Amino acid sequence: LDKKLREQTQFELVNIIEKVGVTVVMVTHDQEEAMTMASRIAIMSKGRVLQVGTPKEIYEYPSNRFVADFIGNVNLFDGKLSLDEPDRCAVDTKIGQIQVGYGISGAVDMAVSVAVRPEKISIGKQRPDGVRANLFAGRVKEIAYFGSYNTFILVTPQGVKVKITEPNGSRHEMLDITWEDDVFFWWDDTDAVVLRD
Repeated sequence: LDKKLREQTQFELVNIIEKVGVTVVMVTHDQEEAMTMASRIAIMSKGRVLQVGTPKEIYEYPSNRFVADFIGNVNLFDGKLSLDEPDRCAVDTKIGQIQVGYGISGAVDMAVSVAVRPEKISIGKQRPDGVRANLFAGRVKEIAYFGSYNTFILVTPQGVKVKITEPNGSRHEMLDITWEDDVFFWWDDTDAVVLRD
């Protein structure tokens, strides 16, 4: 099926399942299809169930690195826990210190990864006012236009690639960021997820 017909068929199938009120088990390697059709998802790897939850839970709160990387796009920053308090923690990474808006009850210096989805990251040519944490710099290496959004691939001074997606809010919106521009990128401390493995 072509993409549009496949999407229509998925929605129709979900509606039929809801109306009939039956439980359906579907096995797929298509993450987008699973997110569209399922009310609960089980992520498996090497015969083990790694996480079970709603599509939103799986996407927003992955339990480990494999799940974060398997469902959707994600930026993963490896580092060491440098601060852990009940309401916040910090992780020292190659790009700098990342502040996270919750604690993880971990040990300082333990190895962790910080996951940040590309759509949670803001980008701009000017340093944003009022942003004190999770503000980094990079150079635009790739840009892709997808109609409803743009994707930017940046490289930080430390050589780390970062993927950012920005919605296209207006047909007449002028995109002032282009290849090889030096830019800032940032995210809110509640948009990051700390992964222990």
